[in-house]
Amino acid sequence: AMWANNETGVIFPVEEMARMARDRNILFHTDAVQTVGKIPINLRELDIDFLSLSGHKLHAPKGIGVLYVKRGTGFVPFMTGGHQEMERRGGTENVASIVALGQACQLAEEKMEEENTRVKALRDKLENGLLSSIPKSILNGNKEHRLPNTSNISFEFVEGEAILLYMNRFNICASSGSACTSGSLEPSHVLRSMGVPFTAAHGSIRFSLSVYNTEEEIDYVLEKMPEIIKQLRDMSPFWPGD
Repeated sequence: AMWANNETGVIFPVEEMARMARDRNILFHTDAVQTVGKIPINLRELDIDFLSLSGHKLHAPKGIGVLYVKRGTGFVPFMTGGHQEMERRGGTENVASIVALGQACQLAEEKMEEENTRVKALRDKLENGLLSSIPKSILNGNKEHRLPNTSNISFEFVEGEAILLYMNRFNICASSGSACTSGSLEPSHVLRSMGVPFTAAHGSIRFSLSVYNTEEEIDYVLEKMPEIIKQLRDMSPFWPGD
């Protein structure tokens, strides 16, 4: 089960799901890639058997991650041929990236309070500014039960890929949908399942903030985005006008 959605940042009741699985003697795995470092997690207090995370979400190098396996839980490795990592994954370890991930986890823990206060305030400022200055813009997902750094906003009657191209001209980095479906022209299945109409789902942009973002950067995005959306809508045959 995904702990927090990678497109909207909405947090799911993983603790409750894990208890339900334990009551039925079912092993439970959670994809915590989006969650680790953003909200407190204490595995000693949870009925979670497996947990996976990726280093690049914590500012560690790409290509390094963690699979947590609760002590005593059965485990069959998918990569054999060596005795590394207690015979759970064969192959020479990437020591430099492992050390970097450990340091990144330590820094994330130290900065978690800032993540949940200053970064959340920056995200809220970004959202409120975009929604108030750009007509036909929609915040996707639960406004309360979500990660402090993630915002998914749809701009109706424009294409997400076109928005990203225009944003790139101003050196603004964001994403349309998830990296797992990059290259696909189909609207997000997550947003469609949530009932977001096609005209909005096609124009969804995910903004992901971190402790390294500044208020000046948020102000810059708020300055440029209305202009970007207006230019694209002026070219769109589907835009009904203000």
